[in-house]
Amino acid sequence: MLIARRLLLAVIAGTLASTAFAQAWPQKPIRLVVPFPPGGGTDTIAREISHQVAQATGWVFVIDNKPGAGGSIGVDNVAKSAPDGHSLVVGQTSNLAINPTLYAKLPYDPRKDLTPITLLASAPMLLVTGTGTPYKNMADAIRDAKARPGSVNFASAGNGTVAHLAGELVQKAAGVKFQHVPYRGAAAASTDVIGNRVELYMSSVPTLLGHIRSNNLRPLAITSNDRLEDLPDVPTLAELGYKDINVDTWFGLLAPAGTPKDIVDKLNAEFNKALQNPQLRKKLNNEGAVPVGSTPEEFAALIREEIPRWGQVVKESGARID
Repeated sequence: MLIARRLLLAVIAGTLASTAFAQAWPQKPIRLVVPFPPGGGTDTIAREISHQVAQATGWVFVIDNKPGAGGSIGVDNVAKSAPDGHSLVVGQTSNLAINPTLYAKLPYDPRKDLTPITLLASAPMLLVTGTGTPYKNMADAIRDAKARPGSVNFASAGNGTVAHLAGELVQKAAGVKFQHVPYRGAAAASTDVIGNRVELYMSSVPTLLGHIRSNNLRPLAITSNDRLEDLPDVPTLAELGYKDINVDTWFGLLAPAGTPKDIVDKLNAEFNKALQNPQLRKKLNNEGAVPVGSTPEEFAALIREEIPRWGQVVKESGARID
């Protein structure tokens, strides 16, 4: 009886301590890891949404860009951080759903080592070219690729990113072969495409929209089912005859596994509230992103569903990183 009583008191004490800790959280600035360099779509979305949450709550967010390995370095950093709610990451399709199949040895398991908080946004992909190339449309690019097999360069923000695999799907559907040029992030790739050092580039709409509006890049096709309201003249891949390529990338907020539920619930509530803010929604829409929001359970289910889906695409493309 004495042992049982001590065990019960220990459990109660632990529960009270955990609750008190959660109520005092955050005790310091929240480090928000973006696993890509500044200037890309993930970075833009992370900064816009966290700024809105900070304004509403008074919480302090410090953006920590940790690029590399298709976003795996930044995600792994948070997966191995203390589960106290002070280290978060904005993960996305590449590092949560694609990399588990693409990499022979991924240092984390998105299903076990992370706590999903909420799905933040989604965005389709765009295939673009520099305004100095002779490609006026998708047909021009495909024609040139057929005439010069393996000579037309195709850039992405890294091996195994959604953009890389979307490009592989386009090549397979069109019966052409591009020379894939993986970059360490979207900003560096954009610079080289704008400078006409690479002919083609695939990336998310938030990454590219500003460059398109300033006439530095020419859009050739979009991967969504429908045309984008801000780019009404850009055809979908389906309209161009590639009907089975409907690709978007999604972005979500996660914490290390074991983060207290009270903290997860607080983060979920505040970020979902921010995503309903009309000004923020307009900003994200203007960047080509669609605000979403979800429960932690819904986001976890999405990750579980997307891993086998993208795993099949990885296997069919032949892509592999050892």
